[in-house]
Parts: sequence; structure tokens; C-alpha cells
Amino acid sequence: MLTIESSFEETTEVKHSKFIAHLIPYEQFEARLKQLREQHPKASHIVSAYRTINTHDQIVEASSDDGEPKGCAGLPVLNVLRGAELINIALLIVRYFGGVKLGTGGMARAYTLSAQTVLGSAELLEYRKVFTIHFETDYASVQRVEYLLAESGIEGPKREFLADSVSWEITADRERLDGFRKRAGRVLEVSNHQK
Repeated sequence: MLTIESSFEETTEVKHSKFIAHLIPYEQFEARLKQLREQHPKASHIVSAYRTINTHDQIVEASSDDGEPKGCAGLPVLNVLRGAELINIALLIVRYFGGVKLGTGGMARAYTLSAQTVLGSAELLEYRKVFTIHFETDYASVQRVEYLLAESGIEGPKREFLADSVSWEITADRERLDGFRKRAGRVLEVSNHQK
């Protein structure tokens, strides 16, 4: 399965109708949909589809035609996501009607083309399930832990300075977490004994 870490946008024109596709990480879906509705009040439709994984490792997917004829917009977009085996991703397509009716088949082809075009410009990455771990260290170990996290490719640790220790929360895929645990074994053992 594949996913993305950043957003991508592409515009496609079919018979004078403009299709502006936004491929985004799933966690941005609700906020981006609201933003697009505000930015494009004169758009005819904002069609969407998404695929994500829930806490039980099940794929959850949905699509919306947003007023287009049923099954002619959202489902073709969702099928493009399925075909590319994308996960934790949302695709929103803003449509401006160009005055020429496309018909149901033409509409499905236009939304499919728009989705394929933005996928063609996207940087797709292998999906890796992430995990979050918590641990504590002493103050003397902070710089060493930061160095080991960077060496393990783990970014954005959350930390809280407590009265006599530092509480850490890190999120990464299994491979990076295992690498960090191996590198930090002694630091974490010493810190845990001092609690």
C-alpha cells in the first residue's frame, strides 16, 4: 500500500469544465473540505473520496458525489484510490461547470482523469503503520536522546520537563522504533532504574 506525506494539486479541463484536484493526507480532510467550500463558493461541486485504516487495521473508505448524478463522480475517484492501493489519503475535486454537459459516462471519465492526473504528480510513499511509545529519562540524558532520535530518523518528539525527569512521547514505524530502542537501550535502562 502507498500513501503521501504532503498535499498535491492539479487542474484538468474537460469540455470547458475545470476540475481542480487536491490530494491530501487523510487527517486534513475535514479542514480542507471546509476551506475549499470557503475558497470556491461559485464552484458547481466539490466531490470527495478517502481511504484510511482504523485502529483495528480495517480499511475504511467513502465517497461523495456532492450533487453530481449518483455514482458518476465520487465512486470513480474512489476507484482510482483503490486501484493505486492508496491509504490514509483523501482526494477532493472542485468542479466549475463550463457550459457543456458531459453526460454520466463523460462525467465519470472526467473525474477519473482528474484523479489520475493529480496522482501522476504526487510523491507516493510506502505505507508503514506507526506506533506511539512513552518513556522517561533524567535531565542529563536529554541531549543524548535527541541525538539518538535523529540518528534513528524519528522527528517531532513530544517531551515534558517534570520535577525530576523528562517524559517523552515518540511516534514512528516499527523499524525506526526498534532502531531507536537498540541505540538507546543503555540510556533508557539507566533512566528507568533512576525512577
